[in-house]
Amino acid sequence: MKQVARLAGVGVKTVSRVVNGEPNVADATAERVWEAVRELDYHVDLRAGSLRRPGGATRTIALLVGSVDNPFAGELHRGVEDVAREHDVAVLASSLDEEPEREVAAVEDSIRRHVDGIIVNTTTADGAALERVLHLGVPIVFVDRAPHGIEADCVTSDSRAAAERATAHLLERGHRRIALLTERLNVATAVERREGFAAAFTSRGADADGAIVVSGLVSAEAAERAVAELMGGPLPPTAIFSGQNLLTEGALHALHKLELRDRVAHIGFDDLPLADMLQPALTVVRQDPRRMGRVAAQRLFRRLEGEALPPEHIVIPTQFIARGSGEIEPDGRPDPPTA
Repeated sequence: MKQVARLAGVGVKTVSRVVNGEPNVADATAERVWEAVRELDYHVDLRAGSLRRPGGATRTIALLVGSVDNPFAGELHRGVEDVAREHDVAVLASSLDEEPEREVAAVEDSIRRHVDGIIVNTTTADGAALERVLHLGVPIVFVDRAPHGIEADCVTSDSRAAAERATAHLLERGHRRIALLTERLNVATAVERREGFAAAFTSRGADADGAIVVSGLVSAEAAERAVAELMGGPLPPTAIFSGQNLLTEGALHALHKLELRDRVAHIGFDDLPLADMLQPALTVVRQDPRRMGRVAAQRLFRRLEGEALPPEHIVIPTQFIARGSGEIEPDGRPDPPTA
């Protein structure tokens, strides 16, 4: 800060006021300070303001998720909150809406608010958007999605293997035209589930032309439209694998409206409330977002308590639950019961 002050021709207190966003600094003076910051490549220790608190802690952590209104995010939040409550720490949740720019802004804002740590459901597969903030000194744990190329703690499901298993389940029942519905492919889990989907076709010797991938779906409504278009095409799929809970909801609506729920096989990634009450009941890959949240929070608090831990990728197993919809054969008949 002294170097910045000298270069800008101001006092250290003025530099502090500018970088902390305090009022009553002339615009021209603030601009000189920021020019000096950029020239010196000075990275502000945005946690320094918490040093006046006992132990330097604010007793808050940030949880950044795709959207707080997604039930998956709600369960994730509950798991984090359960652990945070044990440590008498508050959780500040924010939605990223799957936008990398918003993610960077949310992380920077969390740091400015002097949170003690951050748990983030990152929007990008490569983590490039966060590279410029990961070194600022606040512990970060990635949850649900592990960005490539970044050495950091991650807590995820076995998405790729689970997607391969679900797709193989459909192939083993004779399906050769299977549609996979995914989010945007900047999302790590969407990429992993597409990879698992393709791997199942390869390992079972199935014709890759029958692997239909529809990506970039951002809502249940988008998934509903996509399924309606697929089923109205000249070569409709005989099975659908929806790669996320909201996409599953959209696929269910489309198949119901088309009166195809008992003729087209369907597996969803993520369980849904009352999925076992549908007719036929929905076959799913069930994740455990609450456990993922708990494990991510436990990892974060271990770091906050001073443990020197090497970065670790912790994988939470999924469950494959066959209920009926994923057992429909290509000709629209249910899979015969096993002896």
